[in-house]
Amino acid sequence: MTKIHPSAIIEDGAQIAASVEIGPLCWVSSRAKIGENVQLLGRVTIMGDTTIGEGTIVFPGAVLGGGPQDHGNEFQPEARLIVGKNNIIRENVTMHAGTPKEHFTTTVGDGGMFMVNSHLAHDCVVGNNVIMTNNAVIGGHVRLGDGVIIGGNSAVHQFCRIGRKAMIGGMSGIDRDVIPFGIVTGERGKLRGLNVIGLKRSGFEESVVKSITRAFMYLFKGKEGTFEERVAIAHEKFKDNEMVMEQIKFI
Repeated sequence: MTKIHPSAIIEDGAQIAASVEIGPLCWVSSRAKIGENVQLLGRVTIMGDTTIGEGTIVFPGAVLGGGPQDHGNEFQPEARLIVGKNNIIRENVTMHAGTPKEHFTTTVGDGGMFMVNSHLAHDCVVGNNVIMTNNAVIGGHVRLGDGVIIGGNSAVHQFCRIGRKAMIGGMSGIDRDVIPFGIVTGERGKLRGLNVIGLKRSGFEESVVKSITRAFMYLFKGKEGTFEERVAIAHEKFKDNEMVMEQIKFI
């Protein structure tokens, strides 16, 4: 049976699953869709056409589904936010709905953790098992692959792509794409190498990690020809290595 605190405001029309728990002072819009076993712990605001997948826990102060900070598109009725299953959304997180430029939709995958004060802007597509640490922010139209980690107080510029299992160090500004499995740090983020520790923790064999390290050294540290020429050669040289080919396709 749904548990709704008497101080919560649930607008008529909201679709609330039977096992949802809604704490004090929450506000849920008439177009919200809240899945099974979702917990809104208190003072959570769910705006507009927002879907929250089953098992997600939202901490106090979070505001999900607000209009985009895109001048002229703040109040589009078609705008929506779709949040997947089993996410942890901590205090004061904001996630904005989309704009006409991206079919009005911002999408968040499953199993993510969005720590205190992190922000997802309009039209972003966030993969599964993503971690955004305290105060990490991503601009509009950003793409985060599965397993990406963004360190505290880091900012990703709009339209950037961060590849699968890449790691962004704390207090880094990202203004260009980051290859899958890459690690980037610095005031203006610089590609430092591969996220070797993250790959090993994810269960990749050492031989696999070594092979993509060799490919990385050839592509980004090699002296042979131009970068474009090395990419073309690597496409043939490493054609049997799926992870290297994932990086080359991304490039």
